[in-house]
Amino acid sequence: MAVKIEKSLLRVLGGEVLATPPVWLMRQAGRYLPEYRATRATAGGFLELCYSPDHAVEVTLQPIRRFGFDAAILFADILLLPQALGAKLWFETGEGPRLAPIVTRDDLERLNPVEAIHDTLAPIYETVRRLTAELPKETALIGFAGAPWTVATYMIAGRGTPDQGPARRMMYDDRALFADLIDLLTAATIEYLARQIEAGAEVVKLFDSWAGALSGSTFEEFALKPAQKIARALKSRFPHVKVIGFPRGVGGGYEQFARTGDFDALALDSSVPARWARDVLQPDVAVQGNLDPMLLVTGGAQLRHEVERLQEILGKGRWIFNLGHGITPEADPRHVEELLNIIKG
Repeated sequence: MAVKIEKSLLRVLGGEVLATPPVWLMRQAGRYLPEYRATRATAGGFLELCYSPDHAVEVTLQPIRRFGFDAAILFADILLLPQALGAKLWFETGEGPRLAPIVTRDDLERLNPVEAIHDTLAPIYETVRRLTAELPKETALIGFAGAPWTVATYMIAGRGTPDQGPARRMMYDDRALFADLIDLLTAATIEYLARQIEAGAEVVKLFDSWAGALSGSTFEEFALKPAQKIARALKSRFPHVKVIGFPRGVGGGYEQFARTGDFDALALDSSVPARWARDVLQPDVAVQGNLDPMLLVTGGAQLRHEVERLQEILGKGRWIFNLGHGITPEADPRHVEELLNIIKG
């Protein structure tokens, strides 16, 4: 007799509709929590925090202890993978990540082979192993990686840009070089997520934060197809694993993702109309989202109204409650408690 899955997140990803949806929040371990800020100060810096299993486990567990979310997501960063491939990575205080840019074929060929990434990323796998042992039995563990296109935008520009212009220019100017970088990142992402699963991750999420910068055939070739390849490879090796896609900002492109059958859920950004998601996406896939993160800054009657509106529209189908993007540093922890009280009753 099959053992019934008890973790609510896994139940929804497995096809169930629950009266009360599982809840977790993107960036739920972050700067809005005073305990996170204290741990980061102790660690000495962001990368030190990511690569220290002691500290990374602690900040991953902090929102679970405080709020009792139904899932924990590994604390790491999408740019650890390019660093493991040999790209120089550092963080400028107040300005975010910096990478030595990939602009020529020689730059690409100087990167490490895929099989070399695991030495650098070993502390991340150790964090996953420890979380598997330390999380409450009802709490699912989510691993993650950046999608190839989004990671490539940082590697080509050397930093975040408003319109992903440097990556889009390479995509058109030197298609072969760009495609080879995407292929490398796709292969490396498969191996990175496979190791997270082997260490205990029950769900993996693919963050394509800048997918909305692509359109037409470029969206299909460099956002949809690499994500499908990653999901299919992981499911081939680990039939039990659940995969959440997050092609942020793609609008109607969400429907193409839903119809592939390769994803157990799609995370929706805040611009996606809930009724459209109900009518077009939920028949094919679980949906996750998509409250505006600003409502956790403001709280109050509007927070209740929007949560109840999402419950009314999406709650009759496969649904995971989350935000449409990451929780902001300005969010008030009291408003997170308020949110959970509204959902859980």
